[in-house]
Amino acid sequence: MAHNNNHTHLHGQALPKVLLLLPNPCFAQVEANNSHKFHFLKAWASPLPQDQFLETHADSVQVLLSSSIGPPITAQILHLLPSLKLLVTISAGLDHIDLAECRARGVAIASASKIFAEDVADMAVGLLLDVMRNISASDRFVRDGFWVSKGDFALGSKIGGKQVGIVGLGNIGLEVAKRLEAFGCNILYNSRKKKPFVSYPFFPDVCELAANSDVLVICCGLTAQTHHMINKKVLLALGREGVIVNVGRGAIIDEKEMVQCLVLGEIGGAGLDVFENEPHVPKELFALDNVVLSPHHAGLTPECFTALRELVAGNLEAFFSNKPLLSQVENN
Repeated sequence: MAHNNNHTHLHGQALPKVLLLLPNPCFAQVEANNSHKFHFLKAWASPLPQDQFLETHADSVQVLLSSSIGPPITAQILHLLPSLKLLVTISAGLDHIDLAECRARGVAIASASKIFAEDVADMAVGLLLDVMRNISASDRFVRDGFWVSKGDFALGSKIGGKQVGIVGLGNIGLEVAKRLEAFGCNILYNSRKKKPFVSYPFFPDVCELAANSDVLVICCGLTAQTHHMINKKVLLALGREGVIVNVGRGAIIDEKEMVQCLVLGEIGGAGLDVFENEPHVPKELFALDNVVLSPHHAGLTPECFTALRELVAGNLEAFFSNKPLLSQVENN
């Protein structure tokens, strides 16, 4: 076996090729653990411009690794890779990929949405608890000495019994629902279609969902259909006591309208892990005690990164062994 490993190292071209467009710590670890199995082609390390580098390997590259942090996987990139059969992404969302072009070219997609689901759901619940019970605000109140100088602090709100509307009942949405049921919340949801395996009330119209919810938790992906889906009308339907939590993508909410609603007191609060123009966050939010902010870190834990590396390696091994992918996106 040792002899065979030496052989594959000496003749790297014999190894299956895997393309990377930009450096990424997760992919670097995958390469370190699997360099004896796959030949990792690094576009950024070549003196050639990216287009020329891709053309050089156009006939031999079947797999591309990608992330939402970095260049989007456009029709132009896919056009330069006619032999591509698989795109492995380490993101939960797919908004950085031209899905229609992948479909047209028969390129399968393996995503990481299930890996992130539990950690993102934990953060969604944490943001909800923080906003409703004023945890971050009360922490500042104590640290700033106001407990001594001002005395009483504003009361928070009970979590149990609240109507929680979940927008997007996929992997993440289901984990959020499971956690909040344990708190005694009543779950309602909006999704592309009704889920036959759950008994939660389904609202095809997101505005109607908001009108029936105390809290709206955004867990869906960003698509042309969901861009600015949470507009002023939806926010006003949520109401003055209503809280919005976003662990999906920033642009699902019309951020300018949300900021205005928060500043004017037209909604009760917000817990936000994602924003429209990251890393830039509207400055108006900084002064609001009923808003809790997080730097798009909901899914990032050491345990998640370990699972992610194993999933990427597992998908590569499955593909090159002609076995079913571990996390293929259905009908991408």
